[in-house]
Amino acid sequence: MVQAAGGPLQPQPQESFNSSFEKDAAAAIVPDHAVVYDRSLARRVQRKIDWFLIPIMWFGYGLVYYDKAILGSAVLFGMTQDLQLRVVIDPSTTPPITSTQRLSWATSMFYFGMLAGLYPLTFLLQRFNIGRVLCGIVILWGLICMLTAAVNNWQGLFAQRFFLGFVESIIPTGFMCIVSGYYTQEEQALRQSWWFSSTGAWTIIGGALNYGFAQITGGSLRRWQYIYLLAGALTVGFGCVCFWIPNSAVDAWFLTKEERVVAVERLRKGQTGVRCQMLKKEQLREALLDIKIWLVFFMMGAAYTVNGAVSGFGPLIVSTFGYTTLESILLQFPLGGIVFVFVLLTGYFSSRIRNINLILLIVCCLPVIAGCAMIWKSDWYPRAPTPVAGYTIIGFFGPVVFLIINIGMANVAGATKKSFTAAAIFVAYCVGNIVGPLLIKTQTLDRHYPDLWLGLIICYCIVIILAISLYLHLRTENKKRDRLPSNEAERDKMAFRDLTDKENPYFRYVL
Repeated sequence: MVQAAGGPLQPQPQESFNSSFEKDAAAAIVPDHAVVYDRSLARRVQRKIDWFLIPIMWFGYGLVYYDKAILGSAVLFGMTQDLQLRVVIDPSTTPPITSTQRLSWATSMFYFGMLAGLYPLTFLLQRFNIGRVLCGIVILWGLICMLTAAVNNWQGLFAQRFFLGFVESIIPTGFMCIVSGYYTQEEQALRQSWWFSSTGAWTIIGGALNYGFAQITGGSLRRWQYIYLLAGALTVGFGCVCFWIPNSAVDAWFLTKEERVVAVERLRKGQTGVRCQMLKKEQLREALLDIKIWLVFFMMGAAYTVNGAVSGFGPLIVSTFGYTTLESILLQFPLGGIVFVFVLLTGYFSSRIRNINLILLIVCCLPVIAGCAMIWKSDWYPRAPTPVAGYTIIGFFGPVVFLIINIGMANVAGATKKSFTAAAIFVAYCVGNIVGPLLIKTQTLDRHYPDLWLGLIICYCIVIILAISLYLHLRTENKKRDRLPSNEAERDKMAFRDLTDKENPYFRYVL
């Protein structure tokens, strides 16, 4: 049963297109004052949203991660030689000194493409129908992925990686905005963790698939080409599914009319809004000057340098510890398990314990620092266990990154500002992924890649300092707002006016 606090819920008056377009979509089905609804109905609505959205996002982001990570396995299956990604720089030594800078740049070109695509595609997603835009872009992504099998030189790989990154940039920012438009602040941490945990799960699933491809001994194609054909085909199938993603909870076809009202009304208390399709310059200006967005930006850039090294070079790094090609692929499983389990655990604790996000983030940084030190300073004799153990606990970068995403998206309001923040987080993600591979210099292998491990340790120390700064900033802002006079009727009216967190005095930040 759903009714307005002062009586039966009345249909909302019709507005002009421009007027309704400027407002939050929620204004079309709920009034300015609070609507009373049955709690059991709200739980049912939440479960229906979970069962529809989370599996789609989990599978989709898993494909994003798999698509990036298969480059690390492909180089072990002959791509390095086939596309001239390894160059001899000093043939006079035994063995000759080689450089994998082309491979590093192939990894980084993906993220240059993402940088180019993030803002235009994110705002395209805000301006037009989410399902239709995602469907078209994801199918294009799948086709570009399959075309990797047709590449026959390193220049072609660079171009392919750039355009692949461009189209894939729509997925993470789109999913972050979808979660913030369907779930309350308290619910977002757990839901963001559910779809982001696919990075760990697909490290294992992808490793198992790649291990299977390693058994291929015949056929007209190279083993690495089969990997890209499979990944592309799966992505095209996922793109077709995206067609059915609704624009917002206001027109979610899998909910009844009454359930849509409840789905929207649940979000009133958090003041984060649902969805507004108008791009607002004043919100962009505010976002550019918001210190917390810049703190989150630099945290994300520093934290994701690890992934740039691990996703593109993980199996190659492990092979230098004295393991075979197949063993190096299998040893990605423990790292994937760490990411999967601890992303879910930190999401669970964040949803159960108030204002624990930044504390958990700092704690999860410590194993990453320890893992880098273990790899760098241990002995790399054949099949050495210590560097493998260090490599495994580096997987704690997964929960660190997830917590940064959650903190960034839970602490902004206003549709344009949310889109800007989501894109900014993944611009930083791209920067970290570009820098990470460039820290790997094959000529320093005998010294255990010191630039890489020292660089990562410094980055995670920076993350800790920024996290402490953000905690103090948000706590101070909340205390200021707590001292302001409160009016419940005014609070209800402001919930769905597409106000930013700075414009809305009733907004509270999550620590």
